[in-house]
Amino acid sequence: MSYRKERRVAELAVQRAALLTQRVFHEKAKGTLSKDDKSPVTIGDFGAQALIIHAIRRSFPTDEIVGEEEASSLRENKALADQIWRLVNSTKLEDEAAEEQIGGPIKSQREMLQAIDEGQSPGGSRGRTWALDPIDGTLGFLRGGQYAVCLALIVDGHIKVGVLACPNLPVDDSAPLSADVANESGEGRGVLFSAVLGSGAKSRPLSRGALEKSESIHMKDVPNITHATFCESVEAGHSSHSDQAGIAKKLGITGQSVRMDSQAKYGSIARGAGDLYLRLPVRADYQEKIWDHAAGDLIVREAGGHVTDVEGRRLDFSLGRTLKENKGVIAAPKAVHEHVLDAVRSVLDSK
Repeated sequence: MSYRKERRVAELAVQRAALLTQRVFHEKAKGTLSKDDKSPVTIGDFGAQALIIHAIRRSFPTDEIVGEEEASSLRENKALADQIWRLVNSTKLEDEAAEEQIGGPIKSQREMLQAIDEGQSPGGSRGRTWALDPIDGTLGFLRGGQYAVCLALIVDGHIKVGVLACPNLPVDDSAPLSADVANESGEGRGVLFSAVLGSGAKSRPLSRGALEKSESIHMKDVPNITHATFCESVEAGHSSHSDQAGIAKKLGITGQSVRMDSQAKYGSIARGAGDLYLRLPVRADYQEKIWDHAAGDLIVREAGGHVTDVEGRRLDFSLGRTLKENKGVIAAPKAVHEHVLDAVRSVLDSK
């Protein structure tokens, strides 16, 4: 299958949802709640999830959806639900044909809440399942930094389509990463990454209407590993910064790592702005969520990279809502991945 329709619907749906998140991003009050696991969720998360699920349902009504959010708290908080509905009801693509391709507007607040709740699939190894993270990197979103809107189609446990909107990354694919990237936003920013298995990865500027022209992206060659640029999470609770420093030393890398939130890290290395992305285990019992990695995993692999866990195993998206058989993530160009993996194993085994 070419998955041409799936890719186009995903790109337009994510682009429309990104418009909503950008409106919330520039507000001081983001309607933040705390979930059961103490992680934050904003009105942008709820609104973006509603818009994307609505688009998927209009084009692929029988597909399963694994989404991060659910609407029970909104049914108990009418004022917050009303606030989200105003956002959702007023967010649309400026190109009528593009808007129509993703089902047009949601018709009512009741329909919005139903859409949010349709992301509760258990996932698994059979059939077509969309993995959705409406705002990946909510902490970055709240502090005014990097975040991503993420969507991937998984068929029989294998990722076939991946889309990332990164509203605060530079449009210019050749722009190098800087230590300040975690807190950058403004003009000349906003990128839509996408990939289909076997068809390569692309980037294009985010727009308010129809899709802009795309360009193919590729990971850059790393002839000298000591000159590589590391990407890692901002939050020490998401990835071990001390282990990362030890791995950099083992590889002879002296440059400062670039810390940013969200799957923007996957997009950055896929287009050659960075080279390596490590997410190192901080707890033995922690299981990564599939929506935190599915789109980025495919985009990096289609750009010429390799993505595994710290044991060298491919990430397994066929086991439900989590990557329960994987620990950590290593993403790197194919030519140096094994070298990086050896350094990771050496540092982690010495603990």
